[in-house]
Amino acid sequence: MLYNLLSPLADQHAFFNLFQYITFRTVYALITALLLSWILGPAFIRRLKLYQGKGQPIRSDGPATHLSKAGTPTMGGVLILFVLAVSTLLWADLTNAFVWLALFLTVSYGAIGWYDDYLKIVRGDPKGLSGRWKLVMQVVFGTVAAVGLLQLTQPIVDIPFFKVQWNMGLWYVPFVVLVLVGSSNAVNLTDGLDGLAVAPTFMVATALAVVVYLAGHAKFSAYLLIPHVVGAGELTVFCGAMVGACLGFLWFNTYPAQVFMGDVGALALGGALGFVASAVHQQLLLAIAGGLFVLEAVSVMVQVASFKLTGKRVFRMAPIHHHFELKGWAEPKVIVRFWIISLILALVALSTLKIR
Repeated sequence: MLYNLLSPLADQHAFFNLFQYITFRTVYALITALLLSWILGPAFIRRLKLYQGKGQPIRSDGPATHLSKAGTPTMGGVLILFVLAVSTLLWADLTNAFVWLALFLTVSYGAIGWYDDYLKIVRGDPKGLSGRWKLVMQVVFGTVAAVGLLQLTQPIVDIPFFKVQWNMGLWYVPFVVLVLVGSSNAVNLTDGLDGLAVAPTFMVATALAVVVYLAGHAKFSAYLLIPHVVGAGELTVFCGAMVGACLGFLWFNTYPAQVFMGDVGALALGGALGFVASAVHQQLLLAIAGGLFVLEAVSVMVQVASFKLTGKRVFRMAPIHHHFELKGWAEPKVIVRFWIISLILALVALSTLKIR
């Protein structure tokens, strides 16, 4: 909004020329989301405690140390979505279709998660929204976003290291939907310890911010041999807002957590990462940068497959972060070590931009 209102005034005063720069608006989108989180967070958490009573249900079959988390409010992802949307609308170019599609996908996936959390916490239904209906709605909203992307860009996927583009043709839409649903659920599976999911999310979002900025710049993308996507650079502002929202929420979600983000936050953030990567054809790069999320999701799939086929478990408990807890690692140790892994993977993903 500020871009649309103030950048036309650049001819009258040089100061307003700043609003034409994506980098400037990205930094302040991050700061805005961060400050809003800090300002609104305490009152928001108090309100959640008031309405939720018992708070997040704690699994009795999980690590015993988690029983102390009983009563911690959840659905904190509502705060993430609010400050992310406000900051994006404030600093992004509101004539940019990529921005609106990103907000649509993020909010719609957040709404799915919100309804699931609502059924579990407010209505007292331990099952929440059935997995089948959750998947159906993710596919429906994901298809809308994928078709929207197809109208804005080409149906290609960039292959890291080789710097070639694979034209998927009609398979592009279902592939993008798979990425959106997969990344959304992978982040949700990772969200099992205090700050475990939100910190890697802002690391991956930071890496994607660099990638979308480069992809939106004709000269940089040509030099790095990555697909140039006209208009996608504006998603850098969206990524900046996401980083700020995650950092602000981590202030309250770090161990020991004052609030959990719940499905409303995890599904939305995972979907947002998948959308940004898809907008610039970097779905495979997302798999590298978000390798921690991939590991968490694969650990669940391996555990389920092994138990159904052999009756034995590969891990003491899945997702894999619980496996290390049951091996005796303290929760903060698991969290920080997984953060380190996520940071390394994000840096590796960025390094591929120069590898031919």
